[in-house]
Amino acid sequence: MKNKKIVIAGGTGFIGQALAAFFGKDNEVVILGRRTASEKNGAHPTSAANNAYTNRLLTKSDGYNIRYFPWDGLRIEKHWAAAIDGCDLVINLAGKSVNCRYTAKNKQEIFDSRVDSTRAIGLAIRDAVVPPKVWINAASATIYRHAEDRPQDEYTGETGEGFSVAVCKKWEQVFDEQRAPFTRKIALRMAITLGPGGVIVPYLHLLKFGLGGKQGSGRQMYSWVHIEDLCRVVRWLYQRPKMEGTYNVCSPKPVSNWQFMQSLRKATGHRLGLPAFTWMLKIGALLIGTETELVLKSRWVLPAKLQDAGFIFRYPDVGEAMNAVIEKIPRKKYHFF
Repeated sequence: MKNKKIVIAGGTGFIGQALAAFFGKDNEVVILGRRTASEKNGAHPTSAANNAYTNRLLTKSDGYNIRYFPWDGLRIEKHWAAAIDGCDLVINLAGKSVNCRYTAKNKQEIFDSRVDSTRAIGLAIRDAVVPPKVWINAASATIYRHAEDRPQDEYTGETGEGFSVAVCKKWEQVFDEQRAPFTRKIALRMAITLGPGGVIVPYLHLLKFGLGGKQGSGRQMYSWVHIEDLCRVVRWLYQRPKMEGTYNVCSPKPVSNWQFMQSLRKATGHRLGLPAFTWMLKIGALLIGTETELVLKSRWVLPAKLQDAGFIFRYPDVGEAMNAVIEKIPRKKYHFF
């Protein structure tokens, strides 16, 4: 995939920057975000891997063909709408992080940030003289119910209830409602994404303090995907003109929370890890401003449609994936010494 123009909305986060690095050498990448490339802390990363630890956005000086446009994720503005007009691929990752307390204010912002950005992009595509060939919109595997009895896939999976599920349903509904007859539309129900940044950072903090054991019962299932496989899925779907609709993006081999933490300890050389019982997690979540659902919900999801279509994961096993992630992270990030 070369010489394409790719627009990534909400592209200043962990996943967006990984996609920018994946595509940015051979293609033109335009990133829409509230941060700009000038907002950096001075550290110069040598790769996308350590970007998560320097808090610096990739730029042309790193060897990538990347431009940044500011946007509020709310309304159409000429400067970024013009970037979408005539582009090959639009990827929308915009949305307030769910890693927060579910107060009324935060809940509304979580809803609005996803709905408003999706609608704005839909309107920009509708008004484009040359609509983009493909629009990939982020979604979440959290849409499925808490499952400890059987895995969930796109064919027989059952959606759940509660706030997070309601967000996912509304997000996909708004995406489906956008009229884009000349643009192929794909929704990615992404599992927890593993890479040298993002969700792995708080887990490494737990290891430092000896809290690398199971969380809650440890039986809850943990669906995940390696960041490289996520990027490969995006490229693979773009290159296949008949692929559209909704796809689960997760490893075909989900594990229990206990197995996941065991793999993390092994990859980082931590032999022991104290468990975090449910009551401890509730107190901790309150103190650090998050929700226990993020670690206690059993997400047991399979990528049935991707596998049926022939996609092959490079990192299907959590142990191999974890080793690949940890080897890109400085040792001091998960050890005291």
